[in-house]
Amino acid sequence: MDNQRTKGMSRRQALKLGLLGAAGLALGERAGVQARTASIAARAKSVIQIWMWGGPCHLDTFDPKPGAGYDYCGPLNKAIPTNADGIQIGEPLARLAQQADKYSIIRSMTHGVNAHETASYLVQTGHESGDRVVYPSVGTVVSVFKGYDHGYQGIVPPYIVLTELQGRFSEAGFLESRYKPFATGGDPNQKQFAVEGIVAAGITDERQRGRRELLHALDSLGKAMPGSSQFERLDQCEEHAYELMFGEARKLFDLSQEKDEVREQYGRNTFGQSCLTARRLVEQGVPYVTINYKGWDTHKQHFEIMRRKLPELDRGLATLLQDLTDRGLLESTIVWWSGEFGRTPKVQWEAPWNGGRGHHGNCFSAVVAGGGFKGGHVVGSTDATGEEVSERPVHPQDLIATMYQLLGISPEGPLPNTRGIEAKVMPSAGRLKELV
Repeated sequence: MDNQRTKGMSRRQALKLGLLGAAGLALGERAGVQARTASIAARAKSVIQIWMWGGPCHLDTFDPKPGAGYDYCGPLNKAIPTNADGIQIGEPLARLAQQADKYSIIRSMTHGVNAHETASYLVQTGHESGDRVVYPSVGTVVSVFKGYDHGYQGIVPPYIVLTELQGRFSEAGFLESRYKPFATGGDPNQKQFAVEGIVAAGITDERQRGRRELLHALDSLGKAMPGSSQFERLDQCEEHAYELMFGEARKLFDLSQEKDEVREQYGRNTFGQSCLTARRLVEQGVPYVTINYKGWDTHKQHFEIMRRKLPELDRGLATLLQDLTDRGLLESTIVWWSGEFGRTPKVQWEAPWNGGRGHHGNCFSAVVAGGGFKGGHVVGSTDATGEEVSERPVHPQDLIATMYQLLGISPEGPLPNTRGIEAKVMPSAGRLKELV
């Protein structure tokens, strides 16, 4: 796909498009067709998407096969029981084993695509690549139907990515650029979470205010044209930008406001603190948050990487589920865990892979919780070695359509746009009736 289309919002675009939208300012490009409110009842208000960039191995996580032998399991050859009857998951996920009543596992996800770009596009949009039309991601669609056009009054844009864009496709697709996600940049595990366009790393508040004063002192053209509507709009843009930099938006991303014990529970790493940030965002009504969790494309030395990554995943996701529950947010928040595909069940022990796993789109796992999804269930199954779906194949569009339905977005309804493209949200898709 075109590299230009895969780039996210720059700092300037974010301030002009997304952040201005928060104030309800009417940019010229906002003259598009407004999305019609869905006629179905919504059970969920927000989505936290945990995107496992690169594709996690289903055998090591939520579809363990301890009887498959060393060539398939390597040293991760044990399954542990959960607090949901009859469900076992991988041994490294001990905390998540105690939260299994809150989530359900789809073990029979399938699409057969083994390339990162095309698989990512399919899992995140529900559409196969190759069409002349580039479809929007789930986050963008939610932003259309749950964003500024439908009463969202948040201080930050309705579609946030922590911390960098996936970069595999254009998230907004054929929709207007105002629906692109706002990628925060920075690292929430650092002492200061330097959010792009809101918190500037290494620049004090005093220096920021000094820059503003200098800007005003040099603004001779604006002073020479008092009352100009164009300059008034620029003044409003500046005012709201500074409100974001020094006001409530800054506090929203300031994790120092959380107790140290809470931050420790999530894990003092980028993923754990991203989960905590996501909870803070949905608590303030942000409709869609993606955590882009990189590092799962383990072609080489897979098990060495898993010894580090799986404990991070276990602590961060388990704490997120419990925290959302404790705060009464899980019933209105969908948590969606998935990568673009799984990994080859049979380990590649030979050089140069040295115990690696390749791409595997034939079958993989996804996890869903909250927002109307039942917990403590398993949908589908794979064969004895986890290489093929053996029961109840589930395609990405089936899962996506079910999430839209829970959000009150009709999958069969039109997807409004200013380009005149006749498209529906997610037509002809199945539903996960077992889970809703």
